Amino acid sequence: MEINLQAVRFDEKGLVPCIVQDAMTREVLTLAYMNGESLVKTVETRETWFWSRSRGELWHKGATSGNTQKVIEMRYDCDQDAVLVLVEPNGPACHKGEETCFHEVVLKDSAVSGEVAGGSGLEILSTLERLIEERQQQMPEGAYTTYLFEEGVDKILKKVGEEAAEVIIAAKNRDKNELTWEAADLMFHLMVLLREQGVRLDEVLAVLEERHTGSK
Repeated sequence: MEINLQAVRFDEKGLVPCIVQDAMTREVLTLAYMNGESLVKTVETRETWFWSRSRGELWHKGATSGNTQKVIEMRYDCDQDAVLVLVEPNGPACHKGEETCFHEVVLKDSAVSGEVAGGSGLEILSTLERLIEERQQQMPEGAYTTYLFEEGVDKILKKVGEEAAEVIIAAKNRDKNELTWEAADLMFHLMVLLREQGVRLDEVLAVLEERHTGSK
């Protein structure tokens, strides 16, 4: 995460707009403002800090709610007068409990394809990862994910192996519908395994990105 703080161009009030984006799903979470001090604190602590224009004070995102944002990367635009922060959110970004502050729909073309209307497609993986994490922390009675965590790594590994075998069988049978279902089951159990092992999905994606970049 490299950013030249001296190059950032603040406005006449000493502020710069900051767009916060989910590093994995690329969904825009919020628009806030930073001053010089909050920008430095964000870089130093690797969590987002802003300047509250209404309260006239520094604001550490999640200090009260616990919904902190781990900074993965920071950039500024071509004019250096706006900052983009890619984060790993620890809970909703909006004070209303929504994942993003931009949840109010003003205009939506009903003719838009499901791919565009539904988002990036990665959003469900981010949502699922958070749900699995919550299940591990809260262990609600009767939940299948709770059962897997209670049984431990051997049970989870067995399920990953079983689902992988089912994927192979479906593929050999050229059964597209069955392959889709089994692939979804495999991905779910693999994500449970990653959580049990303390590996985040974005760490896996980072390896894929590194391999892709290195292969060019």
